[in-house]
Amino acid sequence: MKITFRGWIVIGCFMAVLSVMAILGAGVQAQQPAAKNTAITASQKNPGQISEEQLGNLLKAMGLTTTKKKKRYDFQFKANQNKEEWELSMSAVLSENGEWVWVMAWLDPLPRSAADVPRTAMLRLLSDNDRMGNGKFFAYISTNRRFVLQRVIPNQNMTTKKFHSILSDLGSSVVQFYPHWSTDNWKRSTAPQPQGTAQKPVARPTQTASGVSNFSPKKQN
Repeated sequence: MKITFRGWIVIGCFMAVLSVMAILGAGVQAQQPAAKNTAITASQKNPGQISEEQLGNLLKAMGLTTTKKKKRYDFQFKANQNKEEWELSMSAVLSENGEWVWVMAWLDPLPRSAADVPRTAMLRLLSDNDRMGNGKFFAYISTNRRFVLQRVIPNQNMTTKKFHSILSDLGSSVVQFYPHWSTDNWKRSTAPQPQGTAQKPVARPTQTASGVSNFSPKKQN
């Protein structure tokens, strides 16, 4: 069958239309997985998960005066233990992926002299980490040479009542284990003592930590 020049033009136009339709169809198919992934990401957010701004609002709702340094909120928290009131320097910050909340109580700075850091004191803190439970553990922040007592909590179902309970629990552990983390007690334990003299730790409130910065929580898996 002989096809005229006009016929070839019609066939060419028809093929061009089919090509355009194929490209558009491919584009629609390519967009569908992206929309699906967006839905999955939204569904993975924990129930009751709070944002960085909501964390600050939650602390304010508890009557705490906060100071924000980058992404971390610093504040003073009063803990009552054995009829004594302790004013603790604490901080709260979200992890990088927002799925965890780091809460910490700032303790004493690392002594300048290595002689004032007995090996038994470090081993005792490691042993305390195993005893405390509830995700609490002693750590050392090298950027400002301070010890901290930390707790990592899943960022879900957060309320002022729940967060106050978390801070109170952390504060109780700070007071309970004061004889172990107090660097003044370390110095007394290494100093010569008169024979027959019992060593008694002096309970005192923790001082307001200064320069407690540069803490950046890692992403939790």
